[in-house]
Amino acid sequence: MRYTILDCYTDEASGLGVPPYLGTYPRYIFGRLRKEGHTVTYLTIDDLRLWKKYGHVVAKTRDRDKTNIQIYNLTNNNAEEVLADTEVLIVVLGVHVPGKYLTALPGTLHEVIPLISDLKMKKILTGPAIFGTQLEGGKMFEKTDLSLFDEIVKEDASFEDIEHYALLGAEMLDQIPDKRMIEIETGRGCNVGKCSFCTEPLKSRFVNRKKESVIEEVKKYYDHGARFFRLGKQADFYASDRPIEMLREIRALCPEIEVLHIDNVNPNSVIKTGGEEITKAIVDYCTPGNIAAFGVESFDPEVVKANLLNTMPLIAMKAIRIINKYGAERGENGLPKFLPGINLIFGLLQESKETHVKNMEALRQVIAEGMLLRRINVRQVAVLPDTFLAKNGGQKYFLKNKKYYWKWRDEIRQNIDNPMLEMILPKGTILRDVFTEMYDGKTTFCRQMGTYPLVIGIKGRLPLGERITVRVRGYMLRSIVGEKVE
Repeated sequence: MRYTILDCYTDEASGLGVPPYLGTYPRYIFGRLRKEGHTVTYLTIDDLRLWKKYGHVVAKTRDRDKTNIQIYNLTNNNAEEVLADTEVLIVVLGVHVPGKYLTALPGTLHEVIPLISDLKMKKILTGPAIFGTQLEGGKMFEKTDLSLFDEIVKEDASFEDIEHYALLGAEMLDQIPDKRMIEIETGRGCNVGKCSFCTEPLKSRFVNRKKESVIEEVKKYYDHGARFFRLGKQADFYASDRPIEMLREIRALCPEIEVLHIDNVNPNSVIKTGGEEITKAIVDYCTPGNIAAFGVESFDPEVVKANLLNTMPLIAMKAIRIINKYGAERGENGLPKFLPGINLIFGLLQESKETHVKNMEALRQVIAEGMLLRRINVRQVAVLPDTFLAKNGGQKYFLKNKKYYWKWRDEIRQNIDNPMLEMILPKGTILRDVFTEMYDGKTTFCRQMGTYPLVIGIKGRLPLGERITVRVRGYMLRSIVGEKVE
């Protein structure tokens, strides 16, 4: 049969599938269908928009224009031609952790359903959206009529099943013209699994993927030309199957990897016996610019307790110190080798004005001790169905404190993010392997490949898609002002 996968991009607490990342959902589906002998085509929501909204015309940007990120991530395929011959369309969709994306715009159910309603084939919905989806923080999940879909399928294959077809997913790279960061799954569920807002406990019980399987998939994509990898799609990298051996063997088998990063880390694991050894291995075997994304969510003990969060403030501070101890040294690409990142969420149960005071006190302590945080994600909680938050208050505290959020966020940006950038990247620092990505007026925005890469603005419109070297010239609240080094 002729199948088409329509990737509308995914963003979850455990994993990222928004370009330049290539998520696990479309790759696993592609591999399974190829294993069964079907013809499989990969399309992005950008391909569909190009046909349905723009009549196949990619307009040339004028000097004052901003790059159109709705049609930025095109495949080698023509959506109109492909879908005319498609017998089964599989839509991959769902955002659980709303964010802002430099060169991509995930598709929503409200957008996608009208675009495919006139297509005459079997339609299947899968991905995080089956547990709810919302592109904006501070809102309830999208409530949409899903009757257009013939099936709604939960991805419930075990790692044992996945081993039989995951490697065939590498063939999908042949249909994608530009570089991708390959998100490699190392585990499912959460080894704590209680946080009030999170869908991980709803999706999967905690289970690790075998180290050998992870390595084999990395090697397969590496042999197919991929050079950028993140060992993500898990709640806590430190709890992975033999993480030190995993990293060591990947580096030995794939010596020309350009980026090898991780994602989520439970601060409790960092301070446990063996945590420092894993930290040192990450510094030794991964590439600079790496970040341990700490799901702290709040430094207010009352909020921590009410939302069943994983980490008390004292534990978070200890973990920040350990990561800095080993990872703060600057690497060859210009960034520190391995730093913590902090996630904070507005709108959790029992949030008050005192919550912001405690958050600021903790962040100021980090700066006072001379420690570094590579990034602070501040977002408004999305209330998703069947979570503890949805059942025990929903938007109550979000609506109560919404009037304060811009003020609170701005205080974090002005008083913490900005001085932190100056500590991490003093003026004159050289950043290497920076890719020019998009225009906004007469400014070119660039970034390195990696986990949560810094956005760099350069005056003038440089050719896009080039790899350049940049000197730090100044700072915005969360980004860098740079100049190209000739």
